[in-house]
Amino acid sequence: MNKGELVAAMAEKAGVSQKDAGACLDAMFETIAEQVGSGNEVAITGWLKAERANTSARVARNPQTGAEIQVPAGTRTKLTVGSKLKAAGKS
Repeated sequence: MNKGELVAAMAEKAGVSQKDAGACLDAMFETIAEQVGSGNEVAITGWLKAERANTSARVARNPQTGAEIQVPAGTRTKLTVGSKLKAAGKS
């Protein structure tokens, strides 16, 4: 399912226009991105949790040459699946 199909399904379930459903979906993702970018955790109980995680500096290898590469410390976004989403995948 792509974004357009998701927006259409949301609009149908909520009884709103696709334009309104698309605006709500965009607003949700923008809000999650702003909060995680600010270092806050976003948790939708039972569905998912998004948080910023720190990564350590490490040594990696270039797969073509085998040369060692220094990868600096950084951050990444960690998503954790909730129980309702896990259960949906088992059906």
